[in-house]
Amino acid sequence: MSSELTFRGHETQQVNDEYSPKPNKPWLSEIRPIRYMLREQRLVFVLIGIVIATLFFTLAPSSSSTSSSSSSFPTVRYEPHPISYFEHESKPTPYQQRSAVVHSFGKVPLGLKRKGLRIVVTGGAGFVGSHLVDRLIERGDSVIVVDNFFTGRKENVMHHFRNPRFELIRHDVVEPLLLEVDQIYHLACPASPVHYKFNPTNVVGTLNMLGLAKRIGARFLLTSTSEVYGDPLQHPQKETYWGNVNPIGVRSCYDEGKRTAETLTMDYHRGAEVEVRIARIFNTYGPRMCLDDGRVVSNFVAQALRKEPLTVYGDGKQTRSFQYVSDLVEGLMRLMEGEHVGPFNLGNPGEFTMLELAKVVQETIDPEAKIEYRPNTEDDPHKRKPDITKAKEQLGWEPKVDLHTGLPLMVSDFRQRIFGDHKEGGTVA
Repeated sequence: MSSELTFRGHETQQVNDEYSPKPNKPWLSEIRPIRYMLREQRLVFVLIGIVIATLFFTLAPSSSSTSSSSSSFPTVRYEPHPISYFEHESKPTPYQQRSAVVHSFGKVPLGLKRKGLRIVVTGGAGFVGSHLVDRLIERGDSVIVVDNFFTGRKENVMHHFRNPRFELIRHDVVEPLLLEVDQIYHLACPASPVHYKFNPTNVVGTLNMLGLAKRIGARFLLTSTSEVYGDPLQHPQKETYWGNVNPIGVRSCYDEGKRTAETLTMDYHRGAEVEVRIARIFNTYGPRMCLDDGRVVSNFVAQALRKEPLTVYGDGKQTRSFQYVSDLVEGLMRLMEGEHVGPFNLGNPGEFTMLELAKVVQETIDPEAKIEYRPNTEDDPHKRKPDITKAKEQLGWEPKVDLHTGLPLMVSDFRQRIFGDHKEGGTVA
């Protein structure tokens, strides 16, 4: 017979091997940040930092204003562009928004650089265009030159090839072009008597560049010409004069082409709210002119250097006004940066007959040079002199270089290129 002994307190019990930590005290999490701040004098350093920051932001405005008034270093004020160039416009264009960001800092110390713009210059490898590119690059802008080299020369801009802010595109503006820029200087167009024939640049090229300006919100400057006045009946010519142009003459393709370009520009301004500027350029001379483009100044200089007779057409009593290229570039830049649409006459009001110009060339190059008279060309204007009152009053611009000062600089450049005394390339004005 079997028996089972049962002992109290020895019943089978389940053992739990899992670890259960002690519960956190509820007030410990609240005092932990306080204990952290009190360690190693952290609270003292925080308080000192707050006091220093308060003193700095309290005293900084007054001290900066005092130092600016007493300092000998000048400051440059960048005025913001006007918000609207149209009375009916209610919101700024993309160009104005970008300009406001660039110029919205009030007084900027002279040591700080101005933020450059991105600019396209059509015809930028030409005579005037290359000088404009030089000035824009010097100012700190990024420049894209668009040229088909019909009259432009790659040598005019080769000195910028290693500059990262310079780009060159071989392109004809009669074909569409897609770029992202802030400003468009539209200079592309053959502008000499040799090229007074049909050229779509004035119409199709201008339309393409205006379309580009509209799409990207860029400011557009058209370089028109004094030829829009034709053979003027008003002397000197004001911008309000409508001109006297023969629509079927030998010069009409150029004259009427530029008049059409002005019409298109103003239509885009009124209808599409494109910011535009119009410059009417009078006779310009200087380094980098084409040697044989048929213009009177380049003709006389090249002929005198080659010991050829100076050809005067008609009786030589026709008058022209001649401005040096650096004066024109200054006027174009002031017009682009200003708030007035134009058109503006940009020229030198100093008036010379063709015979007087020939004598100045003789004095400068060769007193023995002969003058040869030839029959006058058709529709040749008898008088041409700009009234620049509007440019003086609204742009603060007037030419500084007279003919006797600028002509020797052009002669030096022509002599180098004709006789190869130095490396070919225009002299920078």
